[in-house]
Amino acid sequence: MINAYAGIAPRSDLLLLQRLGQRLEGRSFLHINSTSKGGGVAEILHRMLPILRSLGVRTRWEVLEGDDPFFDMTKKLHNALQGSAETFTEAMWEHHREINERNAAALDLEADAVLIHDPQPMPLVEHRGGGKWIWRCHIDLANPHPGVFERLAGYAARYDAAVFSVSKFARHMPMPEFIITPSIDPLSEKNIPLPDEEVRAVLERLGIPPDRPMILQVSRFDRFKDPIGVIGAFRMVRRYNDCCLVLAGSPATDDPEGAAVLEEVQEAAAGDPDIHIRLLPPFSDREINALQRAAAVVLQKSLKEGFGLTVAEALWKGKPVIGGAVGGIPLQIVHGATGYLVHSVEGTAFRIRQLLNDPEAARRVGEAGREFVRRHFLITRQARDYLAIWHSLEHPGEAILEV
Repeated sequence: MINAYAGIAPRSDLLLLQRLGQRLEGRSFLHINSTSKGGGVAEILHRMLPILRSLGVRTRWEVLEGDDPFFDMTKKLHNALQGSAETFTEAMWEHHREINERNAAALDLEADAVLIHDPQPMPLVEHRGGGKWIWRCHIDLANPHPGVFERLAGYAARYDAAVFSVSKFARHMPMPEFIITPSIDPLSEKNIPLPDEEVRAVLERLGIPPDRPMILQVSRFDRFKDPIGVIGAFRMVRRYNDCCLVLAGSPATDDPEGAAVLEEVQEAAAGDPDIHIRLLPPFSDREINALQRAAAVVLQKSLKEGFGLTVAEALWKGKPVIGGAVGGIPLQIVHGATGYLVHSVEGTAFRIRQLLNDPEAARRVGEAGREFVRRHFLITRQARDYLAIWHSLEHPGEAILEV
């Protein structure tokens, strides 16, 4: 399977991945998160596990099961860790722990390496057996609400390592900390080239005009993605430029606020024929691919962001991207070179107009963005990094290329 990436991914990534596979062949690697569909974590795992298995690493993926109060609490926890003021009761914290205890009794947690994704399954570490346990945090921990992360610190201290997407998210913890940026799979249905006929057919099926410049944001319906701000920026642009706006996203099973935010967005766009809001079913990868390829400008106007994989997806398709200067977005957008970073609704509108009015500049930015993603944000590099951490924890100081 690795050979399929030859000529696409950097050769050095593929070489290191093969060497690590030789070292870890036959060993077991367990991933645990809170949803199998919706969101970047699940999407990456669906694509990465076959790669790891093709290297001979026995890789499994388990999904935490929880009830509505659990996911209500963990959504609040997600928001609080990203800085929002939320209120937690002792009963909520205890329920978080109880759900993990139930899952620990039902799941096989034995593996040579266990990678726990985000805060939802974090307490599972209390039931660890052998092997190396790694906590992988995908969210923005730069400025958590006071006292919230401290409630998780006892769990964190029992891990052998922690992984963050951006250096400023890292916390002072008593174990090794690593920075691994997320990635896209260039061979997935979301990122492979599509014929123009299919792109046009998708637009027609979704009721989106195929012959008008499209401003697009693809994301979960989440207040941190600022869909209301996107609508405000679009309306400023439309005074001067003929265009339409598409806000598209899929639900995530561990996000109970999504329906309420979608309703707010629909209310903000009510009666505006140039704004198209589309709630797509999970795994609508070809549809998202087509939308990104049809767009004139792609936005990711986040107010808080873990990483923002939709930026890398759009850059891979050679599209000019405008993103909020938060989280991992500045790692992907080199301002003025691979896209533009913005801090306000007005700044977003200004950059949209700049790109619509200068197609040649938009093309140059898009081409630079694609090459930047090829070198830094493909899934082969992320798989390499995960295996490298596991190897380094078991063999500190040992060089991979010398084995």
